[in-house]
Amino acid sequence: MKQEYRDLVLHTCGASSLRVGAKIQTLWSGYGEIVRLHLEGCGRPSVVVKHVQFPQEAEHPGGWNTDRSHARKVRSYQVETHWYQNYAADRSCRIPACLAARSYGDEMLMVLEDLDVAGYDQRRTSVEVEEIKACLSWLAHFHALFLGVAPEGLWPVGTYWHLETRPDELDAMDDGELKAAAGDIDRVLNECRFKTIVHGDAKLANFCFSGSGPDVAAVDFQYVGGGCGMKDVVYFLGSCMDEKECERRVPGLLDHYFTELEAFVKKDVDFNALEKEWREMFAFAWTDFHRFLLGWMPGHWKINRYSKQLTKEVLHKLKH
Repeated sequence: MKQEYRDLVLHTCGASSLRVGAKIQTLWSGYGEIVRLHLEGCGRPSVVVKHVQFPQEAEHPGGWNTDRSHARKVRSYQVETHWYQNYAADRSCRIPACLAARSYGDEMLMVLEDLDVAGYDQRRTSVEVEEIKACLSWLAHFHALFLGVAPEGLWPVGTYWHLETRPDELDAMDDGELKAAAGDIDRVLNECRFKTIVHGDAKLANFCFSGSGPDVAAVDFQYVGGGCGMKDVVYFLGSCMDEKECERRVPGLLDHYFTELEAFVKKDVDFNALEKEWREMFAFAWTDFHRFLLGWMPGHWKINRYSKQLTKEVLHKLKH
């Protein structure tokens, strides 16, 4: 680690020395890494540093290493830095505190609170219903907190699969009917009366679980921006349940989400109208992500019977 990066961390945390610990993960397509730094001489035993380095040659698992893809990733890290510096979530939707964020040419550094130290030290690759509900509660509280807030400095439309940013994947689609309807689906979602700020990449891997109870915290805000809260909900549910689980559990889980949302939205919000609109948007949001997958990775496990059925329903609605 460069000395100027070490100096930033030491100065920010008031530490006397630091030791580079384990690499937590490599960033998508080789755009840097996330590492844990152990500190001495201050009140924090450790911090997590997200170190972004724009590569000369990006590696993409699906082969999508285009100039457009690179520009989208660069923008995503700028958005994430802006998010951490200018937007604050409350305790009901816990995120890591950003202690410092700085750009160094084609490198960026974010110094973040270590959520493991804060008690969110569990990660899950599979979840029980109560843990799914904990993540949906986090999303409901997040959406309630930012309902009606303009996404200034963020993506105008959040989520990493947003149609406008994914023309290459749309071109690659074989499903002609869905391809033709993609613009209408995007328009329906964008014309929602009730908008919030969405996390934009709310998959199971981006939630950190507490070992002492059902509390969760969320990380990775590269694709945070405006939109309908259902985008986060469908993406999260699809990240942790197969088609049979979706068929069986989605109705009850949606009820849980809306119960939590109602408890946290401001009292002057017409919640009945909000719930009615967003429930109608559920299938549209699911189909929108399904559209992306069909172009991006047509053999993906999430392209299943449940997704195809919702897509069929949406295409039928658009015709009538």
